[in-house]
This record gives sequence, C-alpha cells and structure tokens, in this order.
Amino acid sequence: MALKWQGWVVGLMGLAGLLVFAPLGLYVWASSPSRPAAAAAAPPRVRVTDCRIDPASKRVLAAVEAGGGEGSYLVTVEFRDRRPAPEGGGTDGARTAQSLVLLPGLAPASPPARTEAVGPVWDPATAPWCGVAGVEREGGPQG
Repeated sequence: MALKWQGWVVGLMGLAGLLVFAPLGLYVWASSPSRPAAAAAAPPRVRVTDCRIDPASKRVLAAVEAGGGEGSYLVTVEFRDRRPAPEGGGTDGARTAQSLVLLPGLAPASPPARTEAVGPVWDPATAPWCGVAGVEREGGPQG
C-alpha cells in the first residue's frame, strides 16, 4: 500500500513542476530575441546651422535643421564655451549646457525641418559653440 501512495506523490510533484515551470518556459521563449526586429527608419541628417546670442534675452540660440528621416525626433543640442576636444579629449573644462528640441513628422521627401534651441543666459564676451549631442526617435531609442 505504501508504494501506491508514493506513486501519487511522485505524480503530484510532476504536475506541480509543470504548473510552475511551463509558464516560465513560455515566458522565456516568447521574450527571446530570435524574432526579426521591425525595420528602423533611417535617421535624419541633423545639424546646427547658426549659433548666436540673442541681444534682448542674452540667451544663446541655435538654429537646428533636419532632413531625410521619417517620424518625429528629439534632438539634444549642446552649448559650450569652446569647440569640444577630439575623441577621448574630454571637455577641457568648457562650460556646457544642453537643450531639447522636437522635430515632429519628418518625411524623406519633405523639405528640411527647422527649429530653434534656446540655451542658457550667455556672457556676450564669450563666443558660444553649438552642436548636436544626440538624436533619438520619439517613443524610444533610435535603431
């Protein structure tokens, strides 16, 4: 009689294992990166076309132009005291600030989108340097 009862215990333990590990296995299988990723849109060509100090507000202004991409993009514009050092050179003690601008609804065939990034109050005696620090597709990182 004891052997029959042990068979039931082994069977129940097997069933419990399936109930615990089957959902875990399905979760791992469903979240695996083996499925092909959705095609990412081509990134836009973003550049700063003008960097100046507004005489009225004393803030630095950067004219930003983008074209060639598809969708909406968030652009990080950086303002510095001087041009950044080459790769790996660091900031060389330059004062930096950043501003975000949104470029909505770009299309490959449309003319370049233009907007203006407003930076911090700037000393007119110091010439600012403005540049694009990053471009990210709205809703997630650019692929």
